[in-house]
Amino acid sequence: MLVKTYGSAIYGIDAMIITIEVNVGQGSKFFLVGLPDNAVKESHERIIAALSNVGKKFPKRRVVINMAPADIRKEGSAYDLPIALGLLAASGQLNEAHLHEYLIMGELSLDGSIKPIKGTLPIALVAKESGFKGVIIPLENAAEAAIVEGIEVYGASHMLEVCDFLENGEGLQPILVSQEEAFLGKLNHFDFDFVDVKGQENIKRAMEISAAGGHNVIMIGPPGSGKTMLAKRIGSILPPLSLEEAIETTKIHSVAGLLHSDKSLITIRPFRSPHHTISDAGLVGGGTFPQPGEISLAQNGVLFLDELPEFKRTVLEVMRQPMEDRVVTISRARITVDFPASFMLIAAMNPCPCGYYNHPTRACTCSPGAVKKYLNRISGPLLDRIDLHVEVVPVPFKDLAEVPSGETSADVRRRVILARKIQENRFKSQEKVHNNAQMSHRDLQKYCSLDEVSRSLLKTAMERLSLSARAYDRIIKVSRTIADLEGSENISSEYLAEAIQYRSLDRESWGD
Repeated sequence: MLVKTYGSAIYGIDAMIITIEVNVGQGSKFFLVGLPDNAVKESHERIIAALSNVGKKFPKRRVVINMAPADIRKEGSAYDLPIALGLLAASGQLNEAHLHEYLIMGELSLDGSIKPIKGTLPIALVAKESGFKGVIIPLENAAEAAIVEGIEVYGASHMLEVCDFLENGEGLQPILVSQEEAFLGKLNHFDFDFVDVKGQENIKRAMEISAAGGHNVIMIGPPGSGKTMLAKRIGSILPPLSLEEAIETTKIHSVAGLLHSDKSLITIRPFRSPHHTISDAGLVGGGTFPQPGEISLAQNGVLFLDELPEFKRTVLEVMRQPMEDRVVTISRARITVDFPASFMLIAAMNPCPCGYYNHPTRACTCSPGAVKKYLNRISGPLLDRIDLHVEVVPVPFKDLAEVPSGETSADVRRRVILARKIQENRFKSQEKVHNNAQMSHRDLQKYCSLDEVSRSLLKTAMERLSLSARAYDRIIKVSRTIADLEGSENISSEYLAEAIQYRSLDRESWGD
């Protein structure tokens, strides 16, 4: 007897339908075909034990299971449940009438209980697109999948619950999650606030510009000057996620298995801060079966690299292409997948090995040339891709002793949101451009015209600082953002001068 059940495979951050064909006929052998990996092949033993322990029988006949499309690699243990249900239906132990209505995924324990899996949000999305009535998944993953409207989501904790539900419609109830409530619930909840930062007004200004235009920032300063403290608070001034961004971000974290069972939707922009010992694949993604790396997990949010020169040179260089294209392509012999990589890079570093070069009160103990050598650990092409270079100096005692009286993150965020709305209107006809940092050279010519005074100022800066063509574009983008913050249609020489001062690491005299 031939029975079909339906599962799903994850490729990149999207899912595709897998048809599991189970045929029980004359003979005594077991065959599992369709390019399964070892975890899928091992389902044979898990299913035999699980069926036995719940009072069901594994067919003692010739069993052929085909996972179609047969040329697509299937991996993981999440196919246990649909294979087991297919075996029960093909051997007459389960009514198959409703099997075709549901996309089913779940890993089985030997006692028949169902364990959580990865990637249930993209699975629910592809099930809806493919016209399934509903999805049956582990109970721990149900809240995540239930965020998808227009499809029934059932969470099961045991195989017998699924059997009862498919036989007579009892035992499982649809999991209901309000998309609006899940999205708006913690949209403005932050653990850090800019009001906690004492002094550093020029750095706060740079962070505001960065948030308003989506620009990358590098902060350079001695230990204890507040670089990490400032970086952790930039999320509190970024504009809130849109629903589409929230779903996209949640999909990536779901595929990576990083979504908590009590969280159905990521509503706050991610802040990823990997250690400097991270590998190339850990940062950009990879593996035999590619998984998203830190730059993809930071999608629509912030990637913070502390102690930037301590990262391996190869690790930093692999970021160059994703920072430009905002997508990373992982190619393997059998598969090529694209992971989104639209993130803001916030980097921090000491100015020298000892950390006290240019310190107002402490002497630098580094040997001659050591400062330049330390800075040269970061390549010029990577620095070119960072829009704002900010020098951070220690906060004086008189400022540290004062009660915080600066602006709150909410105050700064209001200005950032207004600037982003200007950019949304500016780029509403473009699908892939949403903020000033994403503008192409053609966009610069269209939206960033300079008057004669500004062109002369920029020419002088280019010649004196020996700036590259990419740095030229970055300066104009930053000046466009400053103008947006001020509500100005035109880029004045004042805004351009402020943008130029944020290229401190391009100065030939720096570190000499």
